[in-house]
Amino acid sequence: MSSFVPFEMERWQSTWEHRVEFNLSESGVHPLSTRELLEMGGDEGTALADELLEIRHGYGQSNGSDELRSRIAALYDDADESGILVTVGGAEANFAALWRMLDEGQDWAAILPTYMQIPGLVRNLGGDLHPVRLRESEGWQPDPDEVGRAFAEGARVLLVTNPSNPTGVRLDEERRSAIVEHAARHGAWIVADEVYSGAEVDGRTTPSFHGQYPRVVVTQSLSKAYGLPGLRIGWAVASPEVAADLWARTDYTTITPATLSDRLATLALEPTVRARILERTRRIISANRERLAQWVQGQGDRFSYHPPEAGAIAFLRYRGSVGSSEVAERLRVEESVLIVPGDQFGMDGFLRIGFGNPAPELDEALGRISSLFDRIESEDVVHQKAVQELE
Repeated sequence: MSSFVPFEMERWQSTWEHRVEFNLSESGVHPLSTRELLEMGGDEGTALADELLEIRHGYGQSNGSDELRSRIAALYDDADESGILVTVGGAEANFAALWRMLDEGQDWAAILPTYMQIPGLVRNLGGDLHPVRLRESEGWQPDPDEVGRAFAEGARVLLVTNPSNPTGVRLDEERRSAIVEHAARHGAWIVADEVYSGAEVDGRTTPSFHGQYPRVVVTQSLSKAYGLPGLRIGWAVASPEVAADLWARTDYTTITPATLSDRLATLALEPTVRARILERTRRIISANRERLAQWVQGQGDRFSYHPPEAGAIAFLRYRGSVGSSEVAERLRVEESVLIVPGDQFGMDGFLRIGFGNPAPELDEALGRISSLFDRIESEDVVHQKAVQELE
């Protein structure tokens, strides 16, 4: 049996994110407080504020309350609450989908780089992973023919993260359609992680894979676009039959979402409140994306990147020979700034920087990143001179 493959990024973040001054490892915007969410809710929020103190901490409806599932279903064309499973975060939705799809076979294809939960689980459970690479030269778009080859080689499921983590780029319509066509040709499944949908800079919601093809499971959560990661509410959207299969699997995991989280999530997805939350998210992303762009421009040729279209993340290629994990560790130790090294996505030479923080925090943290790279470049100069003297 192969050795266990750790989830490097999650272990890195969970170990250090609360032990640094500036956490730029997150990919969502500065989270909402309960008070802010209730205030956004207007009359419904006022009523809920009183109700929260009276809610008894029993088990809630284990697949999510009827009202919450109804509000989630309303976000998707031709969906109803029978095809919705509420989970403890998007991670549980992904896990339940993976577990169900093992019935189809252990081989998966994945569009990489991506959030490495499912790829790591596939490897840990003895499956084979067929990589489909995003191409930096193509604006981080994949070659659909590689998807077809992965299916032809035996992959029964394709993992798609759209918009992408870590690049923040959306699949264009041509490639999205081609992916569906390849899946249909092979009778394969698509698991579409759409957790950044709603956090688009231009305000145009990314089209969902739901409804494009029968063999699709979509996962989402309140963590990224909604700024509510602490509620730990996610969901899966599928056919009623597949949603029931997923629900049966969460009987073995967390059993039920937290009652308080279910009620607050229901408020967050009330249409008027949801619109206010997403407007806040997009406002933060738009303003800070510009701050990041100005900072990168001021660094000369030190960094290059494709401007993200969704999410508060940028995937920066950097100049230099120092590995990304070493850069990240030095930032943590020397500057008390946490970022995600690219090699945790299988892409050394890159850094994933979150920019959803309050503006003063972001400016200070970016300044500290500049300071570290100043030192690294000075050290390189000293090293090169020492080598020349030895020669």
